[in-house]
Amino acid sequence: MITHPTAAELAQAVAAFDAEPAAPGDARHAFLSRVADNARAVLAREAERGAALEAEATTRLAELLEETGDFATLNHQLCLALRSGRASPLDARVLAHLKATAIGQIAIDQPNYGGLAALLASGDGA
Repeated sequence: MITHPTAAELAQAVAAFDAEPAAPGDARHAFLSRVADNARAVLAREAERGAALEAEATTRLAELLEETGDFATLNHQLCLALRSGRASPLDARVLAHLKATAIGQIAIDQPNYGGLAALLASGDGA
């Protein structure tokens, strides 16, 4: 469910970095190598779990909105419903969907985030 940058953009950036020559002892390159390694790990988690998380979110949105469509379309429809007041941001179903979606994205982006561990331990996880 990576949206910005997209998984393709992230992979392209890592490939561009990998193509750059490194000078021995270059501290900037060493730092960017750690950033690239983190990006590779995010891409791996996205490849492993992203499609399933998006499918789960699409199912939740379809039930919430009583509509059919793909994730992007249904997510856009939820935004419009919230903006127009047809859906309330305080509705328990809306909050449950947003929470599950956020937890899923954090699990991909920052799996070592302490708050994520607490959410997963409480049974609120995706």
